[in-house]
Amino acid sequence: MLATIAIAKFSTSDPSMAGRIGRLFREEGLTYAYLILYIALSSGQIFFNKWVLSSKQINFPYPLGLTLLHMVFSSVLCFVLTKVLKIMKVEEGMTAEIYAQSVIPIGAMFALTLWLGNTAYLYISVSFAQMLKAIMPVAVFILGVAAGLEDMSCRMLFIMSVISFGVLVASYGEMEIDWIGVVYQMGGVVGEALRLIFMEILVKRKGLKMNPISVMYYVSPCSALCLFIPWIFLEKPKMDEAGTWTFQPVVLVLNCLCTFALNLSVFLVISHTSALTIRVAGVVKDWVVVLLSVVIFADTKLTVINLFGYAIAIAGVAAYNNYKLKKVAVRVSTDESQNLETTPLVNSSR
Repeated sequence: MLATIAIAKFSTSDPSMAGRIGRLFREEGLTYAYLILYIALSSGQIFFNKWVLSSKQINFPYPLGLTLLHMVFSSVLCFVLTKVLKIMKVEEGMTAEIYAQSVIPIGAMFALTLWLGNTAYLYISVSFAQMLKAIMPVAVFILGVAAGLEDMSCRMLFIMSVISFGVLVASYGEMEIDWIGVVYQMGGVVGEALRLIFMEILVKRKGLKMNPISVMYYVSPCSALCLFIPWIFLEKPKMDEAGTWTFQPVVLVLNCLCTFALNLSVFLVISHTSALTIRVAGVVKDWVVVLLSVVIFADTKLTVINLFGYAIAIAGVAAYNNYKLKKVAVRVSTDESQNLETTPLVNSSR
């Protein structure tokens, strides 16, 4: 009681402090709102894509075509927002050399990731696909070591072993494994790992920093072109042979808008927190998707071995994120100390 009265008196006597506390609570609330929005949109987009590709009501089993529509829609919307309405800004610094050496590989890998990941939903359940995605840090680490971006260490090898073991246990617990779907999903994981490696090269070696809207502005058209070429040969003949489908335009627009809104939510979360927060939120999202998929989709059946193996893999992912966070903190403190050492002293004799 006395503490409450003291805080009330302190707030009354110092209105500026009360204002700062209020702004802090508002900022914290806004950050959590963005995180919840990201988790909801990311989970919803996975379920939406699964429903569009697998539902007999929609009858649109064309993952390559669906991904192509997403990229075309994103390209047009980014252009309208940045160049026509000028609501958002595209950061400068892009050159033809950087576009050819970095953006095109990023766009190609992004297209490959989305294409293969969406195709996997035709063969395996959403929950099992999410479990396989837990192997992502292992792929990123192996490719990072090969590219000279990661350092090999006993600790990292242990963490990667834990993640791999967890995914293997989760796969062993899967009652109905379609290996075609597993191959597609693992191909998507490798594509995403390569995209992250190319993104890190773009930032570290090229020195170009772009927000996600700028990335989508440059990458989406490239991804659309990379998808359009195989679509002509792989899916267009099937779509022409099938004739019409019951995919309503409203559903198409909503699906594309959800994809773009998901990318925007990533931008909002990163701008208010950090890229590591997205990783942590992604872990929460994966659990939400795994558990909700049992309720939403009839083809999803989880076993105790599934959940046990996935829990091991997620523990490894959490250890990986913690390791990366500490590494970033050490690098920041080192940079700050170097800046202090190189700062010239003021000459007191003047």
